[in-house]
Amino acid sequence: MVSMKRLSVERRGAVAGVLIEGMSMRAVIGATGVAKNTFAKLLVDLGQASAEYQDGALTNLPCQRIECDEVWSFCYARRKNAPDEHKDTFGYGDVWTWTATDADTKLVSSWLVGERTVHDPYVFLGDLKSRLRYRVHLTSDGRKPYLTVVEPLFSSDEIDFTMLHMIYGRPEGVEDKRRYSPAVCTGIDKRSSPASPTGT
Repeated sequence: MVSMKRLSVERRGAVAGVLIEGMSMRAVIGATGVAKNTFAKLLVDLGQASAEYQDGALTNLPCQRIECDEVWSFCYARRKNAPDEHKDTFGYGDVWTWTATDADTKLVSSWLVGERTVHDPYVFLGDLKSRLRYRVHLTSDGRKPYLTVVEPLFSSDEIDFTMLHMIYGRPEGVEDKRRYSPAVCTGIDKRSSPASPTGT
């Protein structure tokens, strides 16, 4: 862990506070007067401390309904714009954050920052399984890797698994000049895993 000796606990708290409010890195530096490199090191400290806390605290969870999803972002540049020497190198290009959210409490029970491969959901769902106390109803989107991972990881008495495949399309009456607007969900295709004895 990077040691922070120049900022007091109060200064660290102030920086963390404005970060939580959603300020950008540049805005935080301008508002607090903290140097860019010092701020970057503080981010590393905050991230590691948060991960260690979550890893120890989020155990034996009584969750009953979990919703899984992936959030796309990119690091350094989008994958298609990454330099040739960094193509297909993790940390350059597209990055996916896998999340498992308790549908009742909105607690993010488990998460993983990685790629969109078969290996990532295996690690992600394996971590989630280790944190659950009871049988759980798990809902995911239509990504096929979930199908190949859920059944080997969970026995039929540990999980009810459902995939919700969202169907998107252009709403009626939308003009061509709005063709770049976000698509509208026009339906849902619900698919239950054969491993779920209840079929729910």
